[in-house]
Amino acid sequence: MKLRSNEPYWLVRNGLLHTYPSLQQDIEVDVVVIGAGITGSLIAHRCVQDGFSTAVIDRREVAHGSTSATTSMLQYEIDVQLHELIGLIGEGPAVAAYRACADSIGQLETVCRTVGGDTGFRRKRSLYFAAWKKDVDKLRNEYEARRQHGFPVRWLTAPAIARRFGLESTHGGILSDIGASVDAFRLAHHVLQHATRRGLQVYDKTNIVRIAPGRKGTTITTEEGHTVRCGKVVHCTGFESTEVLGHDHVDLLSTYAMVSEVMPAAVRKLKDTLVWNTADPYLYMRTTDDGRLLVGGGDEEFARADRRDGLIAHKVDLLEKQIGRLLPEVPFRTDFAWAGTFGSTPDGLPCIGRHPQHPGAYFVLGFGGNGITFSVIGMDMVSAWLAGRKHPLEQAFRFGR
Repeated sequence: MKLRSNEPYWLVRNGLLHTYPSLQQDIEVDVVVIGAGITGSLIAHRCVQDGFSTAVIDRREVAHGSTSATTSMLQYEIDVQLHELIGLIGEGPAVAAYRACADSIGQLETVCRTVGGDTGFRRKRSLYFAAWKKDVDKLRNEYEARRQHGFPVRWLTAPAIARRFGLESTHGGILSDIGASVDAFRLAHHVLQHATRRGLQVYDKTNIVRIAPGRKGTTITTEEGHTVRCGKVVHCTGFESTEVLGHDHVDLLSTYAMVSEVMPAAVRKLKDTLVWNTADPYLYMRTTDDGRLLVGGGDEEFARADRRDGLIAHKVDLLEKQIGRLLPEVPFRTDFAWAGTFGSTPDGLPCIGRHPQHPGAYFVLGFGGNGITFSVIGMDMVSAWLAGRKHPLEQAFRFGR
C-alpha cells in the first residue's frame, strides 16, 4: 500500500522554523494583532514600520492555522468574476478591488525582498480555463471585461492550451500575465522574525479569554490571568472569527488539497503558471519549487473537522481522476493530502474594517481564494486607519455591505 501524509505539505516540509514564548507577564503596547498567520504577520509588519509598538498573540504555534494549509496561489482574480462583480457592487468598486489585488502581488514581492530569506515567491502567469463547453460564453464575457479595464489578458483556444501546457479536455481560457506563488508558512515566519528585530513582540500558545474596550483603550486578559493594554486591536483570525462574530458575515466550507511526488520533468510546462477552471467547485493547481504538482478543490459546504477529514481519501480519488483527464501524460502519485476550512462571501470579497459590536477593533478577514492578496490590501487599510485616514476600498469591504 502506498502511504502518504495527511499533514499539510508546507508544515511537514518546513518543520519548526522559529519558536516564540507564551505571554507570561502584563504588557502595554499601541496595537495588538490577534492571529499569527500570514495575515497577522503582515499587519504586524506594517504596524511596526509605521512606528507603533505592537504585539502579536496566537493560541496556536505561529502559522499553524490556515497558513500551514493554504495552497498560496497569488491571483488578482477574485472568486466572483469581474463582469459579475460589476453587476453586484458597481463598476468602480469592482474594478478597484481587482486592481488592488493585482497591485498587492507586487507589494508582497517587496515585502519578501525586505524581510529576506527564502519565502518561495515566484512570479507566474494565471490560466483560467472553461471546464465545460457551456462555460465558454461566460468566460468570453469575463475576458472582454478584463481587457476593457486594462488587465493584461489573452484568449487561448483549447488546442493552444493543450500545446503550451499539456492540458486536455479544456474549452479555451484566459491567460493572464499577473500572478505568483509563495510559501506562506515560511513567509509568515520570516516577516515575524524581521519585525521582532525591530521591536515586535510575538506570543504564541496564549489563549485570550476577555477583550474589554474602554475610553482609554482596550484591556485583553489571557487564560493565565495576564493583561495586555493597548490602543487598538486587529483581529486576523480568518474563519475562526465566527467564534467572536457569529456566522452572519461568512459561510464556512471545507476544501481539499494534495501534492504529488517529485516529478520536475513531467510538470515542466506548468512550472510558471497557476491553473484553475470554471467548475463549481473549481479545480486549481500549481507546481512547487521542488518539482511537485499541487492540486486543490472538491469543496464541500460544511466545516465540521471530523466529517471534513473523513473525506480526504475520497476527495483524493476524485481529484486524481480529474488530473488524469486533464494531464494524461503526467504520472501523478499523491504524496501529501490534507483538508482545511475556509470562509466564503457571496461577492467573493473580504471583510475588513470595524464591526459595530466591537469598538476599538479592526478585523482583517481575507475570505475566499484571495486570502493572501486581501491581507496585503488589509495591511494598507489598517495603516491608513491608524493614521486617521480613509481608504478607498473600505465601503466595498465593510461588514454588512
